[in-house]
Amino acid sequence: MSDARFEDGGEQPLALRAETAEDLGVIAALVQDAVLPASEIVWEAKARRLAFLINRFRWEDKPAAEAEKRPYERVQSLLVISDVRRVSSMGIDRADKDLVLSVLDLGFVAGEDGAGRIELTLAGDGAIAAEVECLSVDLRDVTRPYRAVSGQAPRHPD
Repeated sequence: MSDARFEDGGEQPLALRAETAEDLGVIAALVQDAVLPASEIVWEAKARRLAFLINRFRWEDKPAAEAEKRPYERVQSLLVISDVRRVSSMGIDRADKDLVLSVLDLGFVAGEDGAGRIELTLAGDGAIAAEVECLSVDLRDVTRPYRAVSGQAPRHPD
């Protein structure tokens, strides 16, 4: 058996679950540079679920788009954190209904007995933290890919 590669996904929608910090690293790479309106964050306290409707850059398609000289793509995806005990945030103006957030990273800080904190780092010094009973994060594409509005792949200074 061999490891999966980006190319193995082809045009299929992604449906991934992270239950370990290593798994979460894969999802973190796929959601880097995703954008979302702050209004697309839903905290369901009774269900113990924190959900984000994100517009993620299709990193898995970037090599093919460049080789075929076609536009880069984004896709709407649900990023869902389960078994959440508590949510906190900083650097986000919840009163700003037009606020658009950009995801920089997604990480896990382990606690005792499998519990811990999932941290979503945002551009502009924003962050969202979810205290979780265990690590359980799902990423699922929910629309067809669409042309990236900017026409550019996200870039990061070295």
